[in-house]
Amino acid sequence: MTQNKHPNKQNNQRKQSSLASNKQAARQSIRSKKDVWYKLDLSAIVYPTLQRRDFSSVYRLSVVLKEEIDPVLLQKALDKTLPRFPTYKVAIRKGLFWRYLEPNNRPGPYVREDIKNPCMPMHFKGNNRYLIRVYYYGCRIALEAHHCLGDGTGGMCLLQTLTAVYLGMQGHTIPPSGFVLNLEETPNPGELEDAYMRYATAKVKPPRPAEKTYRVRGTKEPFYTLNIIDGVLSVQEVMAVAKRYGATITEYLNAVLLYALLLKQNEEFHLKLRPVRIAMPVNLRRFFPSKTLRNFITMVYPSIDPRLGEYSFEEIVTQVHNFMRYYINDKFLCGDITTNAATQHNLLIRVVPLFIKDLVVKTFYTRVQDKNSSAGLTNMGALQVPEAMKPYIERFDIYMGQPFSSRTNCAIISFEDILTINFASSIIEADVERHFFRKLIQDGIHVKIESNRTHDLS
Repeated sequence: MTQNKHPNKQNNQRKQSSLASNKQAARQSIRSKKDVWYKLDLSAIVYPTLQRRDFSSVYRLSVVLKEEIDPVLLQKALDKTLPRFPTYKVAIRKGLFWRYLEPNNRPGPYVREDIKNPCMPMHFKGNNRYLIRVYYYGCRIALEAHHCLGDGTGGMCLLQTLTAVYLGMQGHTIPPSGFVLNLEETPNPGELEDAYMRYATAKVKPPRPAEKTYRVRGTKEPFYTLNIIDGVLSVQEVMAVAKRYGATITEYLNAVLLYALLLKQNEEFHLKLRPVRIAMPVNLRRFFPSKTLRNFITMVYPSIDPRLGEYSFEEIVTQVHNFMRYYINDKFLCGDITTNAATQHNLLIRVVPLFIKDLVVKTFYTRVQDKNSSAGLTNMGALQVPEAMKPYIERFDIYMGQPFSSRTNCAIISFEDILTINFASSIIEADVERHFFRKLIQDGIHVKIESNRTHDLS
């Protein structure tokens, strides 16, 4: 029997070998994670192109709970939740021909106390390259996300899942359902897909509206200032008034915004009248089955042309009602998707260097696309949450974020009997918002106004 004369030496060799093996496995793991990347979806391609020092395409979703937020617990909930959303735990990168999203394993993102002016520009190299922010204040949890990651539906899945995990850590059991995803499940491939390309199947590409519309004139606020005006209403009251006009809530509120914009244009000096048009996102998941958490929306443009004559409010409601019935269906929306996807199918455009694409897209958007609408309006509708989560929630809010140009954006969401209408603008004047809420009050709807503005709203 032989004795080992150098046991420590052999142990050290084994440890070094094991350490080298672990390092190699870690390098392979990191390499494999970096090999997973996501091409920007059809809508997301535009948003980074429009990025400026003072502008990012950022939206905000928030939930108000009935108890004050514990930031330490919220951070733990975020750390646990985010890996379930691989297309949100990413950084954006620039290639020769396109941008793409790659997994981001840097520390963060970190929850922070909320700020007065939300939806501030989100620079791609800041915040450890994360494209989301999570804030807390009082009883509120707020999620801000860059639009290149996904639309409001994807963001709402992340916010509700985060909220459910947070409540779970407080001892409340919230079973996954609806917007609340199961953290134990591997992400469904359908959640990660660019659904536009699957449904761009129409044999005709409808043209886009090209005529210039009325643009709100106002005094631009200083950099990093976003004016917020919220209206809190009763769903039942709004529904009753909309029914009186023979319209849905969405149709009625679109008509009120068009009415407010017409009043604003008539108050201003103008050499000639212009059409008033609203850019309204439509959630395509309602018409085309998809589980994607990325962007899957398209725009429709309800409008009124005052050059044809004066419109009563009842006529505006009728026009909007008929527009919605005519355009919002799977056939027209499929054609719209196909029009948007045409550039992606063009081989010549695909091999054009990215800096040239950026120049062309930015020029087209600034000179044509942005001038096609007078305001933006989105309605997420009646929000559903798991039954076990309802007792802990007061309300939800949604903000479209900072407008690209001098105008106002309006976002609507409801939960139980609370409907919130959230305006965001970067100009001092609030004439459109004032006309909007006055019309609601004239129609017998009670409105509670909240704002971060220091200017007089009366």
